[in-house]
Amino acid sequence: MCPNTASTGRHWDGSPRATRAHRPLRVADTSPSRLLRCGQSARCRLCGNRIDVYPRSDQRPIALHPDELATAQIPEPCRWHLSCDIAHPHGDGSAWCRLPHTVLCPGRTTPATAQLSPRLEAVRRQLAVRSRRLIDTGAFTPPAPSAPACQEQVSDIRRPARPARPVVQLLLGRYLAELPLEEIRCVAQTRQRHRCSQHLLTSHTPAGRWILLPADPQRGQLALPTVLMAVYDLSRLPYPEQLRWRSQRCPVHAAAPGAADLALTGWQVFDPLRHAEHIHTRLPHASASRPREA
Repeated sequence: MCPNTASTGRHWDGSPRATRAHRPLRVADTSPSRLLRCGQSARCRLCGNRIDVYPRSDQRPIALHPDELATAQIPEPCRWHLSCDIAHPHGDGSAWCRLPHTVLCPGRTTPATAQLSPRLEAVRRQLAVRSRRLIDTGAFTPPAPSAPACQEQVSDIRRPARPARPVVQLLLGRYLAELPLEEIRCVAQTRQRHRCSQHLLTSHTPAGRWILLPADPQRGQLALPTVLMAVYDLSRLPYPEQLRWRSQRCPVHAAAPGAADLALTGWQVFDPLRHAEHIHTRLPHASASRPREA
């Protein structure tokens, strides 16, 4: 009979047994999504490099560099650490930490911090070379450059174009969208295990309207000057339709609550002080609120 001995850290031949640390995966109790609370891998829209998207303690997502770096080489305001798959904006006392991708993103003209250590500059150059390789092979297409300043002034004389990140009002609150209205996609998973390609704004669903509303601050904040901002109002739509927009699902997957989510929703609670750059004082073109043809 073989003796019943406790398992050790080595195999029968004496080779070390590799043990992997188990990541804590759980579903948020207050989240209607079925996504696990762990880092969601994605690609940066500016450079094409891989990023890890984690939720912060205030439920807002943040894109972190996928690799850990030495804490001594990272400026103190850029140090982040993970605890139960939640990103916290400070170090945890260890010799390694994470940092936001915006600090190293080669798609930005200037880094997020004015002075970077030689190690961070080397990592930023490596990401720039990788981004150029993705562009040359056709695996990544950088966003189109912005229009010249003269064209922007001419368009502003008439009516401004659609906002790149519009402010939407629904469910008695205001949210900042991640993409233009016509480009917001459904986050549900299809039967082929791919993300749904349908958009929220369709021709056979009720659409909202662009109106001018005061940019009221939240409670406890300083008062802002009286200014009217362009808001895409969905508060007049039926309650189920507003829930569909908030959960970022197409009409088909909104009627099928059993379908899982394959991506995080792109909504952020709008703050007029933190998101002042996205405040527009003029209504956009009428075509910006026209539903997309099926």
